Amino acid sequence: MAIVHSITNGLLALGVMGVFIGMFLESAYIPVPSEIILPYAGYLVFLHRATLLEAMLAGLLGGIFGAVFAYWIARYGGRPLIERYGRYVFIHHKQIDRADAWFRRHGDGAVFFGRLLPGIRTYISLPAGVAAMPFGRFFLFSLLGALPWTVLFTYIGFVLGHNWQHIGKLGEYFAGFVLILFVAWLAMLWKGRAKANR
Repeated sequence: MAIVHSITNGLLALGVMGVFIGMFLESAYIPVPSEIILPYAGYLVFLHRATLLEAMLAGLLGGIFGAVFAYWIARYGGRPLIERYGRYVFIHHKQIDRADAWFRRHGDGAVFFGRLLPGIRTYISLPAGVAAMPFGRFFLFSLLGALPWTVLFTYIGFVLGHNWQHIGKLGEYFAGFVLILFVAWLAMLWKGRAKANR
């Protein structure tokens, strides 16, 4: 999408502040790709324009603040508000429905694992807010989910250096790994419930 591409390029020109803003937008329903923003943050470290801690904090705090902002919009405005104005920031019914179904099936785990999955992470705050998930739990699971994603992609951008854009299909591989962990988590839950029902 040309508009999103232009926004992303503009944010990258802002350095660490652009990383913070980009991750904020990505977590607040605007599909700015963190798979580009975070490796670029690592590249800034490679160029000695930021420390690794600064780059990771910019990405993590931007993502968390964006998620909290999106949560409160959804909690007080509800789904009708998002559906009415979402088209102006590239949100479509299909994306809302996918995040909503994910949350209804998996609850707290949906927020944690959703923050680790491309296509879900941008919108997972919406159903959590609409369902009035307790804010403390939402914040905790959002933080725990955002942390490995932020650290991994920022560090890889640092390691790749000038080749930071050649991150390839890492996001897809990472999503596959997360799905395996998610299935294992569901299996443990099922096993625990089956044991309790005996």
